[in-house]
Amino acid sequence: MKSVLLIGLGNFGMLIAKQIHEMGHQVMAIDINEERVNETLPYVTNALIGDSTNKSFLESLGVNNYDVCIETIGNDFQNSLETTSLLKELGAKLVVSRANREVQAKFLLRNGADEIVNPEKQIAKWTAIRYTSDHILDYIKLDDSHAIFEVKLPREWVGKSIKDINIRQKYKINIMAIKENGNMNLSFNPEDILNANQTLLVLGEHKAIQKCFHI
Repeated sequence: MKSVLLIGLGNFGMLIAKQIHEMGHQVMAIDINEERVNETLPYVTNALIGDSTNKSFLESLGVNNYDVCIETIGNDFQNSLETTSLLKELGAKLVVSRANREVQAKFLLRNGADEIVNPEKQIAKWTAIRYTSDHILDYIKLDDSHAIFEVKLPREWVGKSIKDINIRQKYKINIMAIKENGNMNLSFNPEDILNANQTLLVLGEHKAIQKCFHI
């Protein structure tokens, strides 16, 4: 179980609070808006109304005791920048800050953020990949070059074995799991025959995936 300090309870922050709650971690939520704080109470360990740009207020939270501090202020970049800087100054172990643009990300990284999340950019890329391909159902970015993709089977693969399609040798793509009817099979073997009800979880470079699945 991890302890999380979550600052900013707009739509994005609220979704994070709910997800962390479902995962069983402890969350201290902060926002300057009382209504938002009250709304998040069912999903967090504790919540306070306060100004995250106030050093004394942040200091009183003991930010260095949290495993991660997540700053999701999306409508006031000055407050976002000041909050990020103060978190690092007060000894936060890991500061994750929200950015809406690349220039914001650069400033946040220079002023204390350890990592950046850009929800609009990330969902835009996911949407573009998902809905311009006949085969891609989902993907998880690992770095700028690699990702895990869930893919439909091309028609010509149905009835063939994993060994027959040989995508590791041809494209340097690794099959991580076979998914069927919501069940994940991680213990497949090269002789398993593929069928039209299955999808594959594959790991590889974006370019290799594009070439293999004709995206």
